[in-house]
Amino acid sequence: MNTVAGAAALDAAQVWAWLGDVPDPEIPVISVVDLGIVRAVDVVSSEECIVTITPTYSGCPAMQVIADAVTDALRSHGVAKVTLVNQLAPAWTTDWMSEEGKAKLKGYGIAPPQQQVIDISGLGRGAAGGVKRQPMPKLDVICPNCGSTHTQLTSQFGSTPCKALYKCIDCREPFDYFKCH
Repeated sequence: MNTVAGAAALDAAQVWAWLGDVPDPEIPVISVVDLGIVRAVDVVSSEECIVTITPTYSGCPAMQVIADAVTDALRSHGVAKVTLVNQLAPAWTTDWMSEEGKAKLKGYGIAPPQQQVIDISGLGRGAAGGVKRQPMPKLDVICPNCGSTHTQLTSQFGSTPCKALYKCIDCREPFDYFKCH
């Protein structure tokens, strides 16, 4: 086990980097940071930090596994006390996924979400601002295998509830699409 030597040795950037190595249990090619599940990191001392996580949807069965993996990862780096805060509001959105995470999904054979769902540009503007849902246009889902837009929805639910099952008309391969929400 690595140990953290002094308060200066533990900072939020280092904790974020360590968490960037924690894979999502359902899609191991993407980290919980790239997925946007980790919302905040607060370093309390050289031996303690608080990590705020948000589930991808209410009742996500992977959240306990994620919480355990986050705690284990930080403890393996010498962080003695890890406090996890489950933040449900604002609700997680695919907009929080990193561009690197979306590229990893595509490379793994899962079509990443293709449009922004939430407009947060009004936050901090008082009652006139706020969070607004974007209208959902007709979607041409791009096949992650061949790049074709000639795809067809097969099922609203894929291998997990946050994905839909599509098939490509051109290469005839089925694939998951990470639904925007």
